[in-house]
Amino acid sequence: MKKIVYAILATLSGLVLLFSYRTSLPEDQASAATDTATAAARTATAPTATTPTTTPRATASAAAATPSATASSGTGLADGTYTGAAADTRYGAVQVQITVAGGVITDVQTPQYPSSNGRDRQINQNALPRLISETMAAQSAAIDMVSGATYTSDGYIASLQSAIDQAAA
Repeated sequence: MKKIVYAILATLSGLVLLFSYRTSLPEDQASAATDTATAAARTATAPTATTPTTTPRATASAAAATPSATASSGTGLADGTYTGAAADTRYGAVQVQITVAGGVITDVQTPQYPSSNGRDRQINQNALPRLISETMAAQSAAIDMVSGATYTSDGYIASLQSAIDQAAA
């Protein structure tokens, strides 16, 4: 009889622990974590006076570009700001905007990315700064994907390539 009581208590304790485990952050903590990660990414990846940032979803045309007439010397990219076509992913569209100065990508922004729920924001607060850092280092779309953010990485690379193609034209 004693063993049965201990088995029931152990089972109940296990169930309480299992159901009390939190798998995601509440909305207010997720947005605070996003702000902290974005600020950290700005300071950690600041190659020039202009820093890469991830901005909230904004409305932008799918392939708007404002190139200048100055062509670059080394990479074949014309100076200006180029917005890649929005790449649709399973969780939402991803769009990348690059700024080219002196033939070098000096700024990368993501005006559109999946952020409809807390989990999307949690994934992208980590993935987007890494992707931006990779872009700044590689100066191309030949970058590594972020583990755990496969769909965002695919969309980011597709949109980045679109923006680079515009700058090269």
